[in-house]
Formats: sequence, C-alpha cells, structure tokens
Amino acid sequence: MKKHLLLLLTCFALIKTQAQTEPVVMEINGDKVTKSEFLQIYLKNNDDPKYDQESLDDYMDLFVKFKLKVAEAEALGYDTIPKLVKELDGYRKQLSTPYMTDSSMNEYLVKEAYDRTVNEIRASHILVKVDRNADPKDTLRAYNRIMNLRKRIVDGEDFEIVAKGKLGSDDPSVTTNGGDLGYFTAFQMVTPFEDAAFNTPVGDVSMPIRTRFGYHIIKVTGKRKARGTIRAAHIMVAANKKLSSTKEIQSAEQKINEIYEKLENGGDFETLAKKFSDDPSTASKGGVLPVFGTGANTRMVSNFEDAAFALQKDGDYSKPVETDYGFHIIKRLEWAPVKSYAEMQRELQQKVNRDDRSKRTQDSFVAKLKDEYGFKDKHEKALKWFYKNLDSAEYFVGDWTKDPRRNKLMFKLGNEEARADDFASYLKENWRGKRRTDVRSIVNEQYAEFEKDFVLTYEDERLEEKYPAFKALMQEYHDGILLYEVMSDKVWNKALKDSTGLSEFFKANRQNYKWGKRADAMVYICLNDSIAKEVYQMLANDTITSAHVIEKINKDSQLNLEVKVNKFEVDNTPFLKGQKLVNGRNKAFLYDGKYYVIDLNAMLPPSLKELDEVKGAVTSDYQEQLEKEWLEELRGKHEVSVNKEVLYSFGE
Repeated sequence: MKKHLLLLLTCFALIKTQAQTEPVVMEINGDKVTKSEFLQIYLKNNDDPKYDQESLDDYMDLFVKFKLKVAEAEALGYDTIPKLVKELDGYRKQLSTPYMTDSSMNEYLVKEAYDRTVNEIRASHILVKVDRNADPKDTLRAYNRIMNLRKRIVDGEDFEIVAKGKLGSDDPSVTTNGGDLGYFTAFQMVTPFEDAAFNTPVGDVSMPIRTRFGYHIIKVTGKRKARGTIRAAHIMVAANKKLSSTKEIQSAEQKINEIYEKLENGGDFETLAKKFSDDPSTASKGGVLPVFGTGANTRMVSNFEDAAFALQKDGDYSKPVETDYGFHIIKRLEWAPVKSYAEMQRELQQKVNRDDRSKRTQDSFVAKLKDEYGFKDKHEKALKWFYKNLDSAEYFVGDWTKDPRRNKLMFKLGNEEARADDFASYLKENWRGKRRTDVRSIVNEQYAEFEKDFVLTYEDERLEEKYPAFKALMQEYHDGILLYEVMSDKVWNKALKDSTGLSEFFKANRQNYKWGKRADAMVYICLNDSIAKEVYQMLANDTITSAHVIEKINKDSQLNLEVKVNKFEVDNTPFLKGQKLVNGRNKAFLYDGKYYVIDLNAMLPPSLKELDEVKGAVTSDYQEQLEKEWLEELRGKHEVSVNKEVLYSFGE
C-alpha cells in the first residue's frame, strides 16, 4: 500500500502556471485544476496514454482520491505541525541547491570530478587529530607535530614505520594498514583531502592539509586509469572469520574446493551456483551480482574486487578466493570501461551539489547576485562601533548583549536593507563554535558570513517567483509529506494499533484465509540417485534421525545432502506438486536436477488459518477497508466537481 502511494505522489504534482481562463477540468473546495494542468500530469505518467472515457475516468478517480486526502490533511492542520514544517524545509534546502550555485564554477567542478573518476589514486596518510574549533595553542601544537612527521619522511624514514610509531598517526586503522588507504576516486574522501591527493605527484608527500578530522600529510603511491565496471557471478560458501570456528572454516574451504573441482571437470557455473551457493540473494540467479567497480560505483571488498578485475576475458572464473565472509569462486560475465562525460554528467552534477565542494561556488554566486540586485555597500563606518564595543570575553560565552545606539545602514540589496542592529542580532545568535581570536578578526569574519547569508536568503525567498519548475516541485513535496502523514494516522498505523478492529475484521472475513493441502514432512535433497537410494534405505530404521543421516552422507562432502523440515503447502511447493506421497518414507524422485526423498509424517487437509499465521495479509486487507471507508467520509466533507465535458475533450 505504501509503495503504491509513493508511486502516485509524482503523478499528482500540480504545476499552477497556466492562465486561469483555461477550461477547468476539476475543482475541490473551490481550488481549480485546468485542462492543461491535468493533461500535463496525465501525459507525464502514461507512456501510452489513452483518451477513451474509461481510461480518463480511471485516472480522474485516482486523482480525486489524492486531492481529497491532501485537502483533509490541510483542513486538519497537518501543514502547521512543527515536525512536518521542518521536514519540508529540509527538502526545500536540498531542492534549492541547483538554483543557488554559480553555474560556470559548478560546471568546472563537475568536469574536475569526472577527471578524478576516470583516474584512481592510491595514497597513504598520517593524521594528527585537532578539533576544528581548537584554540590557537592546540592548533599550532598539532601543526608542528605533523610537520615534524613529514620532515622525518622527507629525510628518508619509511612512511609506514613513522605512521605506526610513537606519536605517529592518530588514525586507529593505522595498526592494520600502515596508513595505506588503497585506491580511490572522486567523492570517496572529504574534499580537502581529495584535492590534496590528486594534486600531489606520485612518490611525493604533501604539505599538511586540514580537514574536519585534523591535519593530514599524504603520500601518493600510485595512479592508474579507473578499471571501469564489471558484471560478475560468484559461488559463495559462507564462513564468517569472526564468528565461525576453525572447523567450520575448514569445512567451508573443503566445500569450495570440491565445487571448484567440479568446474574444472566441466561443471556448469550457473547450475553449481544454484545448487551450492550460500548467497541467498544471488544463488537462484546463478550467482549473478550487481555491477560493481572502483570509485562512485558499488564496491566489493578489495580482495574480491582485485580477483574479479584480474580475470582477462568474459567467461573466465577464478580459483577460490577468501574474504571475511567466506570463500568465493568468481566468474567474469561482462566488463565495461568508465562511462563518457556526457553519460555521467547528470550523476556527477548531483554529487557535486551535495558535496562540500559546492561551497566553492558560493562566493562567485553571491557576487553575481549582488550585481543583479544592485548591492550598495555602506558597512565600513558601521563596523567601527562593533570594533569598539564587542567584548571577546563576554562574546565567547554568549553573554555579549550590547546594542548599537545608532542603527546605521550597512548595505542595501534590492528592496531590503541591512542595519547595525541586524548584524548585532546575527552576532548574538551565531557565537557558538567560533574560533577564539581578537575582536577585529571576530567582527570581520562574522560580518562576511552575515553579508553572504543575507544575500543568499534574499535569493532563496524569491525562488518560487523566479522559477516555476521549483515552485511545482515544492508543491509536490508539500502534498507528498501531508499525504504520507495523514495516511499513516488514518489508515496504516490505525490498522496496526487497532487490535480489536483487526480481530473483528479477520473473523468476518476468515474464509478468505485458508491453508491448502499441506505435507508435514522431512525432505532430503540429494546430490545424485545413489545417495538418494542410500538415504531411503537408512530411513527404514525408525531409530535413525536426520542428524545421523546428515553425519553419514556428508562425511566426505558437504555437497551430498541438504535436509528441510516444514509443513509444506503442496500446490505452492514445486517439487511436491503432483507427487503421490504415502505416510512414512517415499522413494526418491528427480526434480530440477536434484533427487528428493520425502519422509512424510502426515498429509494435512485444507484448513482455516489462524490470525497469527496470516497477520500481515489481514493487516493489509484491513488497511484497504479503512481507506475505502475514510474516502467515503471525505467525499461527504469536501466539495468536488469534475467537468466531464472537458475531461472527455482530451481525445478530440
């Protein structure tokens, strides 16, 4: 139900830019939807639009239901709930990013990111931690320490030894990797670190660079063209290094070696993966994995990735490879180089917009906005009062409260002014986390931020007016947030919390929830016919348990036998469907390449399910009923009219 709703949210985003003289196709509580608005929505969400009355009526029915729910949410005041207002504001900040950047600078950053995507850097680093708001003494101490470490390396000491040594790197992973970060590309490190790494020649050690973690020095140890992406399949035998016993790991290794031997003897990779792989997400698909690669693509653990990319051509498979998750045999299915710039531009643009590097465009963007809105600067005289009256001892504990006696103009932007008391308020609200320094530096640093924030806020408040597409997108998110919340309260959560109503609904509709004929059985899945016959013979002895059977049959190989115990619904279990079974042991039969021996305890006749056996399905059905009843209530509360003449004119 929720998934269905989310798919509909985009369908119903209204773009209210058309003239109101257009034909109106629908009204709700006096709010009009024009013919062109509705057509735009209809075409956007129908690849093969139909204009017959039935298709148009079906779509309009969905649209009316959506609008009724949003109207009810607004009537109930959901658009004033603080958490929803905050959520929408968060979305607005994300959605406004493309409109709040310098496009030319942004384009440069996107191209730079692509260059760093097609090239991979391998680097080691040493970190000396220092808080971003540390006082000058601690900052200087950290800087001197990192410079001393760099000098030792430049003078000839081994990087790894220095990194691991006393007062070396503060990165806790140094004990296992010696500071080596492996290969990386764009967006995998914080931006200042990435910039320094890609601008340092191979073999050189960078000057200290500062990130939010502290000071780093970086030694670039390799550079190569990106390896692209690979589509691969694997056969996995699970053995968690941290959780598995030595015996379990040895058993897993024996099993993967047996599978590899079968491959070497001509076995089919896909068939073996389906039979023996422990990866539940890929086994049924012959072991096929999602596409992966270095950099911005999905990544695998390094030794798995290296083994996959070492395969020379499509169809090649590796020897068993061990990872922290177990043992793998990897088959290369298809390799592809890094996509072209044109193909990646949109994806990279989105990443740049979300990344720290987007801040590099703000200064140039603010400068352009100042020109656009006729910025007039008057701040120099006004700042003199702050130089004289800001008390740093009070300011850094939040106690500075003095107000300017003369509310001098600081600057004008468009039709708004910023005055001294505005800057004073900004100072009082933004003292936390600022670097302790002299008064003049504090005032200048804070004023620069105040001016930038003012200009950006001025532009942000005008986005809906300047950009109709942005306005439409905000309307979509507004309606989506309200709809999700009101549906949660009126339908989804109500069904989950109303145990009495759920129980009564189940009793009234119990005939809809039935078990088919079921086999209460122990199922032995055998590798071949001879093993199946041996299992069948062993089951003649009533004292033999499944554990005894497994121990004997799998003594030499873990691939020989698998056992499942359950009450299997016959018509929904492929290997049981159509089989004529008797109580007790049943002779082996072949299904889909495997031999099955069924030890049947009892064949259970069709029966009604209990609520705890089918609670998920009952809850879903109950939610549908609640939604249907709620919509009938809404139709009586909100005034809706559809102009069928206009609606049916779409096909003309």
